[in-house]
Amino acid sequence: MPRIKSPHLLLAESGADRAGHGLRRTMGLFQLICFGIGAIVGTGIFVGLSDSVAQAGPAVVVSFVLAAVTCVFTALSFAELGGAIPVSGSSYSFAYAGLGESTAFLVGWCLLLEYGISISAVAVGWSQYVNELLHSLTGLQLPHALSAGPGDGGIVNLPAVIVIAMAAVLLVRGVRESARATAAMAAVKLAILLAFCAIGFSAFKDGNLVPFSPAGLGGIGAGTTAAFFSYIGFDAITTAGEEAKNPRRDIPVAILVCMGVVTLLYCAVALAAIGAIGGGQVAGRPAALSYVVNQVTGSTVGGGVIAFGAVVAIASVVLAVMYGQTRILMSMSRDGLIPRVFEKVSPRTATPVAGTLIVAAVFALPAAFASLDAVMNLCTIGMLAIMAVVNIAVLALRRREPALARTFRVPLHPVLPLLGVGFCLYLMYETGWTTWIQFALFLVVGLLVYLGYGRRNSTLVRDLDGAADAVPEREPQAV
Repeated sequence: MPRIKSPHLLLAESGADRAGHGLRRTMGLFQLICFGIGAIVGTGIFVGLSDSVAQAGPAVVVSFVLAAVTCVFTALSFAELGGAIPVSGSSYSFAYAGLGESTAFLVGWCLLLEYGISISAVAVGWSQYVNELLHSLTGLQLPHALSAGPGDGGIVNLPAVIVIAMAAVLLVRGVRESARATAAMAAVKLAILLAFCAIGFSAFKDGNLVPFSPAGLGGIGAGTTAAFFSYIGFDAITTAGEEAKNPRRDIPVAILVCMGVVTLLYCAVALAAIGAIGGGQVAGRPAALSYVVNQVTGSTVGGGVIAFGAVVAIASVVLAVMYGQTRILMSMSRDGLIPRVFEKVSPRTATPVAGTLIVAAVFALPAAFASLDAVMNLCTIGMLAIMAVVNIAVLALRRREPALARTFRVPLHPVLPLLGVGFCLYLMYETGWTTWIQFALFLVVGLLVYLGYGRRNSTLVRDLDGAADAVPEREPQAV
């Protein structure tokens, strides 16, 4: 039988409906929306757009829509569970309540992969745009040896380490300060991307969209898998369950608003970029948005502004995703599945200081020295697996906990959660068999870690053992 922790026990142990184990409730709806946009909009559109265009051509707009549809089905499930179980563990806790401890641990294991690679990859993308910004402002660039890892011909990617360190310092200071910084950065990058759209559409030519789908349906499918990375991060909103002022109401609303805004923005940016200069010039080009503006305006000033927006946008992603990772690790530590150091909250700042610093140190290493291209598909398949589990958890909890207080319900249940699972499986298939083999090995390692540490140290097991020891002392009960 699976070790399932009920939603009521998760809420009681986390203190989510009260104070949240030392965490402070400081985030309102506006801050949650900004936090969501801050977690989503970044490297995926500023850096990853060129990779998606290389796969799908102008049909990348269709790829963005398909990736958004996949995410929307799961976003609805996240909205239901985020309102019903507002705890910091997000999809890890949802899996614990719906499918059991071993599945929950593997979800947390995949989240470590997803957020870890995301933080490191985003930091590397930040380094590219820092160089672009320096070149626009001064005509100079950082030495290649200090702005790229050994896999890319350098020695150490120093800017990537710096942005991770800055995010860690801000997160340690307090969630209120982090929320304010994220809101400011979200406003800046939305303004920059809207300005980009205005510039791109001013030079729009219909002929640049022909041929619309040079690689056919296969190219659109591959482009969808690449575009999916651009949406990673919306689930981080649910990690604020113990620090939101009214999580049951605000978390579902914030998720749905973010997904709508981001999807419209991505499609507009992709159309503007390709319509202005053609998919062939966008495909595979570093700092593609800056290049488009430079080509349209005939000046490097506009490209410098875009580079500044990218620097701000990508920094906000590092901040938001690191926040989500530390809160999930805190929940896993609280349940005894990983060492207790991650659940310790500073009474002065109301943040998990030790856990934040450990996360920053661990994720700075691959950002500084590793080439992450080879594991990007592994990150994508891991996130898709998590999303499939969340959809299944909605189905399981609807059946097992029909009376659970839900401030939002997935419409057309069970059709939409099942569609969410189907879309996730399709995109997982598109990652290729090599990625599947890597993912299977990764899960095996996670399962061994769970059997070797988590299963024996689980607080749920200790609670159950204590209850079992107390049974002989009670009067026999009729069944």
